[in-house]
Amino acid sequence: MKEGHRPVAVVGGSAAGFFTAGLLARAGRPVRVLEWAEQLDPTPRTLIVTSRMRDLLGPVSESSIVNEIWQFELFTDGRAAAVQLERPDLIIERANLIRGLAEQAQRAGAQLEFGRRFVGLEGDGKGLSLTVERARDGRQEQIPAETVVGADGALSKVAQAAGWPRQETVPLIQAIVPLPAGYPPGTVRVWFVPEDTPYFYWLIPESPTQGALGLIGEDGQETRRCLETFLEKRRFEPLSFQGAKIPVYKWGVPVGRSVGAGRVYLVGDAAAQVKVTTVGGIVTGFRGALGVAEAILNGGRSRELRALRRELDLHLLIRKTLHHFQQAEYSRLVDLLNASARRSLSVYSRDDAARVLWHLCVNQPRLLLLGLRGLLARGSFSRRGRD
Repeated sequence: MKEGHRPVAVVGGSAAGFFTAGLLARAGRPVRVLEWAEQLDPTPRTLIVTSRMRDLLGPVSESSIVNEIWQFELFTDGRAAAVQLERPDLIIERANLIRGLAEQAQRAGAQLEFGRRFVGLEGDGKGLSLTVERARDGRQEQIPAETVVGADGALSKVAQAAGWPRQETVPLIQAIVPLPAGYPPGTVRVWFVPEDTPYFYWLIPESPTQGALGLIGEDGQETRRCLETFLEKRRFEPLSFQGAKIPVYKWGVPVGRSVGAGRVYLVGDAAAQVKVTTVGGIVTGFRGALGVAEAILNGGRSRELRALRRELDLHLLIRKTLHHFQQAEYSRLVDLLNASARRSLSVYSRDDAARVLWHLCVNQPRLLLLGLRGLLARGSFSRRGRD
């Protein structure tokens, strides 16, 4: 580190945090990653992402991939539709992904510091000063920084300290289950059951013998009850459970702000960089990391952050349309997926929402009418009675 040159402090050993640290370190910036855990031991969770993760990360992604998905099967009210994929979706193990990104960041020159709990930050005339607590002995220390990146999850302490409002979250719960005999390991199944959840159930095979069956709801206890009922009804025996709180993206919330003479940015779940259509945030979190690194290196300017915001806004518009669909509307949606519409879903992934929407509307205009009816009938985007 150059004499007198303050580092970028990345708070939180998340996937987006380590990716941000690696990008900055490779660009020659001094970086310190501060993580509360005394050793790198991320919680395992089975996730599904698009092939765009490979494009963004390159070889470091491969150690986390446990399966490839080539087909989606959609079910609702006795109806079904199958969508083949031109490029596979990837089933990944989150813990392995984080370990790989941490090693990559360290090789690039980032300094990883464990057992450091973030307490607060303030401007100090030259930039920022972070207060952290050492896990080993409880002592506090001050760390100077030019810029702070909050990568500490949906309930980000950095965001709260820098003045962002506390963000809304939804519960994700899934069970690891044995797959039924003969289940195709390259196929994901999705069930739309709006009386249980405004989102959907999924079954994601992580190997030829077991998979993750779960859902996202709005209330933790009710979501767990719905999952247990769904498992029992379809005779799945849970081997273990996984859970998380997923942030809900909202319009107009900035990812960066000034604090004194320094800047604070948020990435990943801390910035709610999540597609609210599917509540997936791995790829969008990496795009957020690219954008934040670009902004830090270019005096606050980032084309990637602007493009990502447009993409997330479009997902929010789609969720606004779908969020109050009832069973009949989901049945109509599945019925409208003709061969041309399924072809569009095959070629363009959910990480390219604008192209998906355009080609769906061209190939099946009645889908556009169904969506417009959903928007007009439901009014403003509320969460079943909440503002």
